Amino acid sequence: MAAEQLKIVKSGLWGNNVALVQLLGLCPLLAVTGTFVNGLGLGLATLVTLVTSNICVSMIRHWVRPEVRIPIFVLIIASIVTTIELIMNAWFHELFLILGIFIPLIVTNCSIIARAETFASKNNVLNSALDGFMMGSGFLLVLVTLGSMREIIGAGTLFANAHLMFGEGAQSMMLTLGDDYPGFLLAVLPPGAFIGLGVLIAIKNQIDRHIESTRPAIVTETPNESPAS
Repeated sequence: MAAEQLKIVKSGLWGNNVALVQLLGLCPLLAVTGTFVNGLGLGLATLVTLVTSNICVSMIRHWVRPEVRIPIFVLIIASIVTTIELIMNAWFHELFLILGIFIPLIVTNCSIIARAETFASKNNVLNSALDGFMMGSGFLLVLVTLGSMREIIGAGTLFANAHLMFGEGAQSMMLTLGDDYPGFLLAVLPPGAFIGLGVLIAIKNQIDRHIESTRPAIVTETPNESPAS
């Protein structure tokens, strides 16, 4: 993998993660991550939107006049989101009803228009597609992780309602802490989402500090002063 593409991968997944570093798209991140499946559904929809919009913007970047680029980018993103919304309504109707307004609100996700403006409009199709995929994957991982945390702590289950995405055979995927687990209401309420996200950000920052502290220090040698004559 080329150095430029490796940098895009690291940036999307970790160094410039949409949710943990840029803190963009927090409304759906905090609103629908009550379960693993909800986070996965919205995360996949966002990922597809990012990849497709980046590709489209990159392909037309030479023909779009600067003064109208933002409205055109928004129209492209809105068209893609509408297509995804119709597909989810047809094939994943129950999950579509659960996610509700947050599917069409992907259009307003700042991370999508930001990647179109700052990256896709200035780079080739391959790099733009990779950027969209990695940024979307980073956002997806945070959604899934936060949803899993809140579901386990709040309800004592994991992969509940997996059949909404994977069919009736996926009902056996559900894991549980047992019928005696009382649940923890705060975890499934909005304050629990803020606390969970704060924990994830703190963990990431701690890992970054640890990595930085283990790097060898760069010693710069200063030239010796010439003796005074």
